[in-house]
Amino acid sequence: MVLRKLSEIVERAHDRESRRLVVAAAEDHMVLSAVIRAKAKNLVDPILVGDTEKILKLSNEHNLEIEDIPLLEEKDPAKACILSVELIRNGEADILMKGLVSTAPLLKAVLNRQKGLRKNKVLSHAALFEIKSYHKLLAITDAAININPGVTEKIGIIENAVEIFHRLNIDNPKVAVLSAIEKVNPKIKSTVDADQLKKLNQSGEIKGCLVDGPLAMDIAVSPYAAGHKSINSQVAGDADILVTPSLSSGNILYKSLIFLGGSVSAAIVMGAQVPIVLTSRSDSEESKLMSIALASALD
Repeated sequence: MVLRKLSEIVERAHDRESRRLVVAAAEDHMVLSAVIRAKAKNLVDPILVGDTEKILKLSNEHNLEIEDIPLLEEKDPAKACILSVELIRNGEADILMKGLVSTAPLLKAVLNRQKGLRKNKVLSHAALFEIKSYHKLLAITDAAININPGVTEKIGIIENAVEIFHRLNIDNPKVAVLSAIEKVNPKIKSTVDADQLKKLNQSGEIKGCLVDGPLAMDIAVSPYAAGHKSINSQVAGDADILVTPSLSSGNILYKSLIFLGGSVSAAIVMGAQVPIVLTSRSDSEESKLMSIALASALD
C-alpha cells in the first residue's frame, strides 16, 4: 500500500468512528479554526480546555460555531496541559492537541511519571509531507523534540515513525538515515550513527522496516541521483521516512519544504499513550487540520 496524498489520510479518518480530541490552552484562532473544520468533517469530537472568555471571544470574532463543544475553564496554560492529560488518563479523550502554549509545559505534563502519558522511552515528532515532486507521502523526523539524538534515541525515533506507517497499514516502510555523504567518516557523527542503525536493522534489533544509511538527501529521494552515483539500495530514491541528524537539520528541512517548496504536512508526536498534535504557530490552518486527521486516522 502507498499513500500519495494527505486527502487519503482525511478519507481514512472520516471512515473511522470519530475520535475525542482535547485541546490544551485552546484560545488560539488558527487552532480553533482547524478543530472546527475537523469536527465538521466528523474526524473528531473536540473538548476545549483554556481561557473560556478568550475562546468565546475568538469564536465570535471569526464566526466559529462552538456552541455544542464542551469548554473547560483553566486560564493557566501549564495547568490546562495537566487537565488535558488527566482527561486522557481518565478515558475521556483519545488525542491531545497543543493550543496557545509552548511545547515545554505540554511535554512536562505528558512525561510526568505518576500522572503523565509516557509509553515509549523516546517521544519524537514526525511529519508526513505531500510534495509535488515526490511520488508518495514522505515522513521527516525529528524536527521538534530531540535536539541532538544519539543512536539510542534514533532507534526510538525510527520506531515511532515506523509505528505511524504500520498503523496506516503500510508494512515495512523504507527508512533513510540522512547525512551529507554516503560513506562512513569517523569525523562526521551522523554517518557513524547511520551505519550503526543500518546494522541494527539488519540484525533484527530494529524491526518492521528497512533501514539504510548514511544517505545524502538526493540519494534518499531521487532514483536518478542514486543511479548516477551507482548506489545499490532498496531505500535509495524510494524512502518513506527521512531520519535527520539533529533537530536543527530536521527543522530546517521541515520549514524549507513548507515555505520554499509549498508543501503541506501532517505532524504528530509519537511515543506517548495517545497521538499528540504538536504544530508550530507558523503552520497553516490546513496543516493543523491534516495533523488532526492523521492522529484520528491511526488504527
